[in-house]
Amino acid sequence: MSGDVPAASGILPAQAITVLTEAGAIRPATVYAADQIQPASLDLRLGTRAYRVRTSFLPGSGRSVAACVEAFALHEIDLTHGAVLETGCVYIAELQEALALPADLSASANPKSSTGRIDVFTRVITDRASAFDQIEAGYAGKLYAEISPRTFPVRVRTGSRLSQIRFRRGDPRLRETELAALHASDPLIDAAKPTLQGGVPVSVDLAGFDGLIGYRAKRHTGLIDVDRPRGHRTRDFWEPLPADGSRTLILDPGQFYILASKEAVRVPADHAAEMVPFDPLVGEFRVHYAGFFDPGFGLSEAGGAGARAVLEVRSRDVPFLLEDGQIVGRLVYERMLERPSTLYGAGAGSNYQAQGLKLSKHFATEPDPAL
Repeated sequence: MSGDVPAASGILPAQAITVLTEAGAIRPATVYAADQIQPASLDLRLGTRAYRVRTSFLPGSGRSVAACVEAFALHEIDLTHGAVLETGCVYIAELQEALALPADLSASANPKSSTGRIDVFTRVITDRASAFDQIEAGYAGKLYAEISPRTFPVRVRTGSRLSQIRFRRGDPRLRETELAALHASDPLIDAAKPTLQGGVPVSVDLAGFDGLIGYRAKRHTGLIDVDRPRGHRTRDFWEPLPADGSRTLILDPGQFYILASKEAVRVPADHAAEMVPFDPLVGEFRVHYAGFFDPGFGLSEAGGAGARAVLEVRSRDVPFLLEDGQIVGRLVYERMLERPSTLYGAGAGSNYQAQGLKLSKHFATEPDPAL
């Protein structure tokens, strides 16, 4: 461990999130769902109300989210019986979880994997926030989600979980030398000597998985109900992209793609990881809305043997050529404060352990007849 990182620095595991809740630092409006606490994060649930607003915003110093909503809201939406959120619109939803963090504890948020894979852009906002998805140490107040479906209209309701929050004490991020030592003792990807400046590199696989390099979202589809796993036919929402031998893909502006990494990723049990964007100067595209990788992701002891990182890709304004092996992101690793009581993949709530090229849990070749 580096001498300049306090021993108490780390990401809080599931059991510590339970303790935080019991102490009142996390204040849920209703009792947690059985699988709501993840190995290194907590799923956040929509409350009873959302607002269609005319613009995205950050409150900034001295303003509350409620005051901004009052200024920008077009209409209020009751979520108790479900509601449809349309593409191209911006919504602000109250969350059921509020915070009263101690002074030494901060947090960050990200869309859940299943949210990013259906191209729903979601960010958590706090009162007085000057940045999305960042909760300052000692914050006390409500949490809100900004929601903007980009490709598919979605049905949500009170209790739907689109975002997740991760709590940290201090600065547990591994420096380059520490990352190299961890990779040498416990390989993080299946590459012998990756360049680790800025994190573990992740590249795109365009060679193909069983004849496919990925999926492109269809336009003008039906609804996706975010609470119906395996309840939607893949063919109604996605166009498969066959591997044609070129090992390239031209991204069309405004289109959404699901691709996968060339590397098999592993997250040791005493660490957590987060995908961060690669240098934007290398291309006009965005990769990976949902960035959290829990302890145990891809580990054989948790039911996996390395797992590909699924890449949620959107070109910005111009067509862009992706090539096989092109670096598109980096994984930043952080220490856990302690090992989680349950690893990713060891419980029923882990949908993507040992994954390859995989769509979100909402899709099946045929919908589940029980749904």
